[in-house]
Amino acid sequence: MEKYKVLLVNDDGYQSEGLLSLRKSLLKEGFEVVTVTPDRNMSGTSHSLTFTRPLKIEKLEENFYYIVDGTPADCVHLGYHVILKGKKPDILISGINTGPNLGNDIFYSGTVGAAREGTLFGIPSVAFSPASSKNPDFKEMSKIAIKIVWQILHKGLPEKVFLNVTFPNIPADQIKGYLFTRQGRGAYKEEIKKYISPSKEVYYWIGGEETLEEECEKGTDYTAVREGFVSITPIRLDLTDYRGIEFLEKSSFLNID
Repeated sequence: MEKYKVLLVNDDGYQSEGLLSLRKSLLKEGFEVVTVTPDRNMSGTSHSLTFTRPLKIEKLEENFYYIVDGTPADCVHLGYHVILKGKKPDILISGINTGPNLGNDIFYSGTVGAAREGTLFGIPSVAFSPASSKNPDFKEMSKIAIKIVWQILHKGLPEKVFLNVTFPNIPADQIKGYLFTRQGRGAYKEEIKKYISPSKEVYYWIGGEETLEEECEKGTDYTAVREGFVSITPIRLDLTDYRGIEFLEKSSFLNID
């Protein structure tokens, strides 16, 4: 029987515990896994591609590659066009990320960006993340991820849609089930730290404190994981707000003259 082929990517680099755990589970399940990752942590790179310098692919072991100084979207590009020579894998999997990709995080996330890039190529794609970076059980999350992968392979996805999946950070036997959700709001309390070097130069570090304490609406990814469910958010490539077009047309917005 022919094996399903997986293109496995992430944004945390080739030594990420979440990636290695999921890769191990996929191989154990009988998948053919081609792994293409950045050579370092490239979190927050979203869907960016590298156009200003050449990229190098270094082979670590059979079916395991990493790209020097490349983004997750670069990994998808080179994985598909160079390593797989333009032959589509059965599925693209991004993750498991080391921290959450909830709410507004999806705009910044390299993990989600890689899944979006795979969808642009017409590859069924999914991104996996824990609800928190605090002590995630990647082994158990990988088992759940495999179940969702099989569902995608057997039942398919809508055209130009990928899944952003978030696991609650609770013991597997306490997970209540699975919910389809919509994108919530922010996952972090914004924080910019100021530093002064010995030479009196001023630097800033953009970051934030991870939190799930914001008020969450019913049906969002935040609410699902807070209540002990695995959140499955379908994300579409088309970002057009059609209700926005209708509103602007009714407001005579185009009567500019």
